[in-house]
Amino acid sequence: MSKYTLRYVLLIAAYSLFGCQTSPENKRLAHDDLIDKPVAATLIKQPAQAKPEPAIVTPQQVANLWQRINMQFSLPELDNKHVTAQLNWYKKHPNYIQRVSKRAEPYLFFIVEELEKRNMPLEIALLPVVESAFDPFAYSHGAASGMWQIISSTGARFGLRQNWWYDGRRDVAASTYAALDYLQYLHRRFNGDWLLALAAYNSGEGRVGRAITKNRKAGKATDFWSLKLPKETRDYVPKLLALVKLIHHAKQYSMTWPHIDNKQRIALVECKSQIDLALAAKFAGISLATLYQLNPGFNRWATDPNGNHQLMLPVGNVLAFNQALANTNAKQRVKWLRYKVKQGDSLGVIAQRNQTSVAIIKDVNNIIGNRIHSGKFLLIPVAAQELSQYTLSSNTRLQSTQNKKRSGVKLTHLVQSGDNLWDIARKYKVSHRSIAKWNGMAPTDSLALGRSLVIWKKGSKSSESNNIWRTITYKVRSGDSIAKIAQKFKLKMSDVMKWNALAGKKYIQPGQRLTLRINVTKVNS
Repeated sequence: MSKYTLRYVLLIAAYSLFGCQTSPENKRLAHDDLIDKPVAATLIKQPAQAKPEPAIVTPQQVANLWQRINMQFSLPELDNKHVTAQLNWYKKHPNYIQRVSKRAEPYLFFIVEELEKRNMPLEIALLPVVESAFDPFAYSHGAASGMWQIISSTGARFGLRQNWWYDGRRDVAASTYAALDYLQYLHRRFNGDWLLALAAYNSGEGRVGRAITKNRKAGKATDFWSLKLPKETRDYVPKLLALVKLIHHAKQYSMTWPHIDNKQRIALVECKSQIDLALAAKFAGISLATLYQLNPGFNRWATDPNGNHQLMLPVGNVLAFNQALANTNAKQRVKWLRYKVKQGDSLGVIAQRNQTSVAIIKDVNNIIGNRIHSGKFLLIPVAAQELSQYTLSSNTRLQSTQNKKRSGVKLTHLVQSGDNLWDIARKYKVSHRSIAKWNGMAPTDSLALGRSLVIWKKGSKSSESNNIWRTITYKVRSGDSIAKIAQKFKLKMSDVMKWNALAGKKYIQPGQRLTLRINVTKVNS
């Protein structure tokens, strides 16, 4: 053994003996001493540099609102022939998706935020596509109204006011709250089954409940797909599920959903008093048509005098609106007419002429009962602009519907006492549903006496079509009588009395206004 080898062995033995006698504290000090020494540090293997975790993007942070919805789908994805059938229809009509997306753009963010607040499935954001194609003015054959297609009784049940001035079923915010309240109730009613809740939203909880009871008694399954329900409802749920698939697998189905910015578009503002909608549009710096599109619940030229006094406006226009509103007192927000009562006037005639309601005239003028006196003055709220300028008011929309050019010959029918759609349809040999469509109503709606209905009959011009019928308002003159007026316009006295509810009345007064349906060709001949 060389002297160098012997020295190495002795050093190893000494180190071993020293290590056995080192206290825990000395061990720590020795270790620390090693870390401080540059040479020793080179002997320690450094850990590999960890890659930074990718930032988590929440649904609220993405740029596209459709993506935000897609990220939060929670209902089970289903593949069956019912969903496939609806899926194929959507695929064949891509333009429909484009149109619906455009309509949804102002309202969709508001709906999504409300669903998230309630922790409801984001699939429900697509329900207005199925219900109304996101048309806030939609009115269906079942007398359902608005983008959520709420019927009158359900609307009243969930707090939606409906009157001459305002219909909460079309109000964007109010109808959304009511629809989601109803869906949450149905979800609880059917033990947490969203498909049954959706089916009940369409056809009624009673019908779905009876179908479940019937299946249970027969020992059959009680899920949505096993129930015997109306065809409309059997298609309703698959339509929604098909839309979900088209969003979730857009590339697979070669479907393009137009980009919608994931940001707030509209906001509610409080006016606290009645305001002319033309003035409100001016304050906000938007068109009157845009104001109506965002506030489709208002039927007339102004907000309801008794509230709702809220308006939905584009976010960027809220500040300007609030500043203009603050500088205008409540009395300046509606134009007032000082009207002198004439002989033959009635509250109903005055209200109709000025596009207001009898209740408002009575309330403003402290009138008890319905009697008014000739020569007295009334204060009446009136529109600031010509009524034709309020293009999306209830009356203007009805006129637009009735004036729409259709195939066939256009006739006019003035509703008389005892009339109903079925009898009128038989008289003109047309469908009662068609008459309802031509006149912006539902087949089950009641008919007001004196209402003018448009009828379109198929075929070329006939002797009947050569007769030109017009509904006119005739102002009674001194010396007039029912018989004279009927003779003048070649009408039956009984018709004049029916049209104007004059049964039992012997006299008419000068200045009184009568509704007449005349054949222009006969009168002029």
